[in-house]
Amino acid sequence: MGTVRILRVYEEPDPGEFRVLVDRLWPRGVSKDRIDRWLKDVAPSAEVRNAFGHVPEHFEAFVRDYTAELKANAAVDQLRVLAASHEKVVLLYGARDHQQNQAAVLLDFLQSTAG
Repeated sequence: MGTVRILRVYEEPDPGEFRVLVDRLWPRGVSKDRIDRWLKDVAPSAEVRNAFGHVPEHFEAFVRDYTAELKANAAVDQLRVLAASHEKVVLLYGARDHQQNQAAVLLDFLQSTAG
């Protein structure tokens, strides 16, 4: 696996980065040419996402619930294939919070289960 990092979808990726949107919903005002692949199935379920609601106090439960979903999610394998076939991958998300979002949880999950 090459390097993988996260970035808000409205920010500019580095040249040569393969851009993967990991949100279930397409972000407003973003044209399709800014995204190389949309893996909406790797995003948290509506139930888990809505329970979090971007409320900081709910983040710990969100991490637990989303991680449990990722363990049984076939889309994670698709993401691993993409990461293995590109030197630099950036996981794009729409949330305003740079630390408490699904892309951060997903990146931690990928790194902790790499092998």
